Amino acid sequence: MSAPKKPSQRGPLRITVPSRADGFLRQFTALIGGPLGRHSDPGRVSPGFFSVERVMILLTTLGALLMLLAKNPCRVNGWGGSNPYVYACYSDWVPLFGARGFADNPWVPFSSGAEFEYPVLMSAVASSVAALVPQGLENRSLLYFDMNLAIVAILWVITVVCTLRMGGRRPWDAAIVAIAPGIILTASINWDMWAVALLAMGMLAFARGHTVLAGVLIGLGAAMKIYPFFVLGAILVIAIRTGKFKVFWTTGAVAAATWVLVNLPYALAYPDSFKHFFTFSSERGAGLSSFWHAWNAIAAKTDSMGTFEAEQISRYGLILFFLCCIGVAVLGLMAKRTPRLGSLAFLIIASFVMVNKVYSPQFIVWLIPLFALALPRWRLFVVWMMVEVAHFYGLWNYLDSFSADKDPHKVFPEIGYVLLVLAHMVMLAYVMFQVVRSILDPRRDPIRAVGQEDPLAGPFAGAKDVFTLRGLGKGAEKPEGQKV
Repeated sequence: MSAPKKPSQRGPLRITVPSRADGFLRQFTALIGGPLGRHSDPGRVSPGFFSVERVMILLTTLGALLMLLAKNPCRVNGWGGSNPYVYACYSDWVPLFGARGFADNPWVPFSSGAEFEYPVLMSAVASSVAALVPQGLENRSLLYFDMNLAIVAILWVITVVCTLRMGGRRPWDAAIVAIAPGIILTASINWDMWAVALLAMGMLAFARGHTVLAGVLIGLGAAMKIYPFFVLGAILVIAIRTGKFKVFWTTGAVAAATWVLVNLPYALAYPDSFKHFFTFSSERGAGLSSFWHAWNAIAAKTDSMGTFEAEQISRYGLILFFLCCIGVAVLGLMAKRTPRLGSLAFLIIASFVMVNKVYSPQFIVWLIPLFALALPRWRLFVVWMMVEVAHFYGLWNYLDSFSADKDPHKVFPEIGYVLLVLAHMVMLAYVMFQVVRSILDPRRDPIRAVGQEDPLAGPFAGAKDVFTLRGLGKGAEKPEGQKV
């Protein structure tokens, strides 16, 4: 009896388009002739000049221009007084340029006794840009801001392109990152986009099987902000399920070695300056927009609730994050099918944001690219961004209420600020809940719904389960048939 013939493929796979796959977006296609027809062949027929990647770059460029427009009131009127709060155009770059001594010495973080509250690689970025600002200009801090903003725009494009290339048959999901209001409003507050872009490149390298390069990029990202390290937790869960521990150890060891190589020279040359970041992080109190700050704000108005001090927040936050990581690991090992890397990474990093003592507005840029990889649903994304935008403007109105010349009868009420903080945390928790549902029920996963397993799996692609919590006592279950 002859063996059955393998089905033939003609060229590349078709890609999924939003107007066809997303019911929410399909409602808005009437002005352009309705959703794409079922007889069209996207991914196999050349689109001409306007390829998906070029369209994404154009959309990101538009987003960057909107980011500039959002900060333009401060660029025109200055960052002094209450302007950053009234116009919601605050950025750390301008005050840090003067207050931390960059105007006088661009390399001030790399000196004995320096007190710059950021990791070493972020300090290097801040100093490198400051060194490019010419002496003698009338408004050097404005040029410093503009240069950082231009670099952030480039990093944003890199992040979008990486997200597109990690999307498999769903490259259009990168539009979530390209036009995200959360990125438009907050990416120019600080240097977080550096860590975002490095992590995106690291995850793309991993998806293509380059575990060493992925480790290097993740380690560099962690030298900017610690959160890229948490992706290793997602890799570990999949390594446990598949038994491919070498993948985890290679990527994790290279990431750790990269972080050490970046930090060690600075730690040896300027130990006090190196320690300042860690001391500052442990001693600072509850940051604005965090659960801890909202609790303390409510507790200050009542006698029945106690406030949390910095040391308590650090301890409880660490315990809660550890418990969240255990929960994600159990979820990953209990699921019927191996969870996708993007889903696990989103849950881990979102958990850190939720319980951390600091929940800065720009932390949303950490989560948006991961959301596009974990659960690219436009309706959910739009609602999430609406809540985040409301929180964003509420925060600056709340801070403006502390102005000395503010009429106390016209200030933004503190209860309104607390409610907005709780709203943006509840909304993030709901997004996390939806990601969990997609893991437990793969039919709810839009990535798997188009016939692909995990575009980010890389070295894990096609690996069978060798250990799951579901299989304890009865042997590991065989995975369901997988489509590649």
